[in-house]
Amino acid sequence: MNMKNEAGSKDVPAAVREDSDLVQVLDAEGNVLPQASVPDISDRQLLELYETIKLARHFDQRAISFQRQGRLATYAPMTGQEGSQVATSLALAEQDWLFPTYREHAAKYAHGMDLASLFEPLRGYREGYAIPDDVNVMPEYIPIATQVPQAMGMAWGHKLQGKTDTAVLCHLGDGATSEGDFHEGLNFAGVFDVPAVFVCNNNQWAISVPRERQTASETIAEKAQAYGIDGVRVDGLDPLAVYKVASAALEEARNPGPGELRPTLIESVQYRFGAHTTADDPSVYRDESEEEAWRDRDPVDRIETYLYNEGILDSDLESEIQDSIEQEVSEAIETAEQTETSPDNIVEHVYEDVPARLEEQRDELNRLREKYDDGAFSEVLE
Repeated sequence: MNMKNEAGSKDVPAAVREDSDLVQVLDAEGNVLPQASVPDISDRQLLELYETIKLARHFDQRAISFQRQGRLATYAPMTGQEGSQVATSLALAEQDWLFPTYREHAAKYAHGMDLASLFEPLRGYREGYAIPDDVNVMPEYIPIATQVPQAMGMAWGHKLQGKTDTAVLCHLGDGATSEGDFHEGLNFAGVFDVPAVFVCNNNQWAISVPRERQTASETIAEKAQAYGIDGVRVDGLDPLAVYKVASAALEEARNPGPGELRPTLIESVQYRFGAHTTADDPSVYRDESEEEAWRDRDPVDRIETYLYNEGILDSDLESEIQDSIEQEVSEAIETAEQTETSPDNIVEHVYEDVPARLEEQRDELNRLREKYDDGAFSEVLE
């Protein structure tokens, strides 16, 4: 993939070591940069991109709030990364496959997952992880980088079967590039020239480990050279740039031109505004000024400004979209909370034989449920 940089370094926070190949379309305020080319997509598609990013932000806020109330299990926030997630998924064709991590909530939704199903497994409903037969999304991956060779394997299988119209897009974090599975997967991808796109969401932190402690390479994208595949670096807080880069990479994966390679490694340079998970406290290892520099490049604000500038969005439509988003998320929450599951499932599939201590805990919980009924637990949460 041959893409030129379309902006200077002044718009990139000092926390990132900039190179001249960062692909951008919008500046920090959301204005089209000089010499930049906007993706060729319709006004309807631009509004879909904007609305889905806004929905993801609202979903994230509600999910964090619910986790703090004890209504969800540990949750991985995505604020700051939702623009890249949505843009990459909207670049996928319906037949393409998505391999997400535990943070790609918006990516899964944008590629066909029901919104309520994103809440259900976090509420202890095991079957919530099941993917509908007509949705090409793999279950989320919790272990780091295990999805990389698996995504490569599916893409290789498609190639062997002659499915030339199908590509695989695999998400991973910057911390995953320190795992062996990352290197093995990309090595095989290069050797067999598979139709796969690997999106490294470089959010600057692998939990509390900063990006500079992950690798001595100047960029993550340049690692692609070692495996004989294409690498490209994109402003991950610029949804239009991410959509542009992902679309081009996916097209090459499905239909490479003469001398072009199918696989691509995309380094989406972004920032995790919140905690790694709701069990994490980023204030222990991050400086507030670092986050402030990135907040000026918020993907929601940038795409919103662009749409206003183009006359595609106005205050009335923005308000209408926000109302629709709030209703959709509320309905998804209501659906998820009506899904019944049994606390007995907590101890299933953990051990071959349930240890006595877990049986005792389960029995104690059931005695409390019998004494006070489940309604008492709901009242505590409310």
